[in-house]
Amino acid sequence: MNTNKALTRRNVLAGTAASASLALAGCSHRARGHKPRIQYDNAFFYDADGKFKPEAAKEACIALMNYHGYPVYPQMRDELWVSDYGAGRFAEVGVGALFFVNNTEHRYMMLDIYLLPNQMLPEHYHVATAENPAKLEGWVTRHGLSYVYGAGEPTPNIKAVIPQCHLNGTATVMHETILAPGQFTCIKQPEERHWQFGGPEGAIVTEVATVHDGNGIRHTDEKLVFG
Repeated sequence: MNTNKALTRRNVLAGTAASASLALAGCSHRARGHKPRIQYDNAFFYDADGKFKPEAAKEACIALMNYHGYPVYPQMRDELWVSDYGAGRFAEVGVGALFFVNNTEHRYMMLDIYLLPNQMLPEHYHVATAENPAKLEGWVTRHGLSYVYGAGEPTPNIKAVIPQCHLNGTATVMHETILAPGQFTCIKQPEERHWQFGGPEGAIVTEVATVHDGNGIRHTDEKLVFG
């Protein structure tokens, strides 16, 4: 993955330590009622028949926003898109997103991604369609930490813990970029496989990209569905 802010070992350790301190502080605040809960049991997101509850997922995304002081405007909940990709494990594999623009005429887009703590945005890639070229994209973290994975030399001892419901706990690309707030990375080439993982306090990430075309999305784990 390309990044405009290379992380030294010292920076990574400092960022990890800071995140751990924030996580402990967050737990303390939540105990006093000062911070919303952002850790959820998977059962919270499903009804008695195991059907995904989008409104519960949206509630968790709003709680994540409030936790980090991210602005929440009145129509936010209605505009949020959430998915568990058919895995039935939203607490582990899923995402919330808000599209600010997806311009099909001039082929650019911007969205924000909301990842709960230890939640995986599953490995995927983008191919060309009859209407659009393969999507290119990059990300900057606004709040929390996002662990981003793409092509390159596999990173030993990655931070993410891949859920068993995703390719039996595996992924095909394992080059890790740790994105703290204000740091950016992107895919190097069209059709590059990539995935993300929310840090201990989740992550709110802005994506900038060429036009989004749902017909061009492919998941490495073919049992997953988009939408």
